[in-house]
Amino acid sequence: MFGALKAHLRDTRPRIGPQAGQMVPGVDRGWLKREEAIMGTAISVELWCDDRAKGESAMDAVMAEMHRIDRVMSPHKPDSELSRINRDAGTAPVPLSAEMMRLIERALAFSELSGGAFDISYAAIGHLYDYRERIRPSAQALADARAAVGWRHLVLDTAEQTLRFARPGMRIDLGGFAKGHAVDNAAAILRELGIQHANVSAGGDSRVIGDHRGRPWSIGIRDPRRAGEMVAVLPLEDVSISTSGDYERFFDEGGERFHHLIDPATGRSPASVRSVTILANDGLTTEALSKSVFVLGVDKGLALIESLCGVDAVVVDASGALHFSSGLTAAAPRQAC
Repeated sequence: MFGALKAHLRDTRPRIGPQAGQMVPGVDRGWLKREEAIMGTAISVELWCDDRAKGESAMDAVMAEMHRIDRVMSPHKPDSELSRINRDAGTAPVPLSAEMMRLIERALAFSELSGGAFDISYAAIGHLYDYRERIRPSAQALADARAAVGWRHLVLDTAEQTLRFARPGMRIDLGGFAKGHAVDNAAAILRELGIQHANVSAGGDSRVIGDHRGRPWSIGIRDPRRAGEMVAVLPLEDVSISTSGDYERFFDEGGERFHHLIDPATGRSPASVRSVTILANDGLTTEALSKSVFVLGVDKGLALIESLCGVDAVVVDASGALHFSSGLTAAAPRQAC
């Protein structure tokens, strides 16, 4: 899956190019592209189809799915399923759709796997920050909110298909998960429609289908401190990729960077890593693990990746140094499951 990567993973910078999750541009007949702002991020789909009408219809289907997921999983829409959960699960079990049930099951599995580094209940803390207004919680507010965080207190009844919060003040946020799910769904839709070459992205989460008509897709990992520049270029085929960085939503104050990636255990932004890029077979995995590794840091994070089949990582640490999992640097990539 990542066999051609090693020659392109160079710790040489700067290289001008797109952000992670975007492709290095190319022009070719039959290529169609569309971009929209959905789920609070940039949604992009590029695909090859020699029938323009069919290609346009396929892009319509992708954008329709993105809008559907936004309606269900947005924490900002009062009538979304996620808002209903956050409003009612503190007082009684809330019935879940089959889709939401599967997502929360997967989220809890990643919480277990990461030792709590990934935790959708971090939202009790996360909503106290406003990065545009440079607002952060007081020490007391942070301590109070931390008492409401803990994935083990999300009571998921798989038989009844309900979720209940076991602690007061709990809430969940799928921002670190829903985009990967949306990209997975979009890729499945394109394949069902017969599209064999495509790139779907939602912010820092992407899925490439097939190759770029005879050559790999070239995906850039952006330099966390120099916008428009890259630290590596990855030639990819049929793979999902997610990047989490401390440059997406943040403000600096008193020599500290407050950003949207929060350690559920402390309620603060980890400072040992600038960005994490994960490659795997599906977007749920890449998105959850990019957040997990960011919180865990280089050593523990890469140890987690090395324990998994078919997963690789590129980490930029706080000094700007690059670290790669063994599947990207060894003589042969680790075997996928």
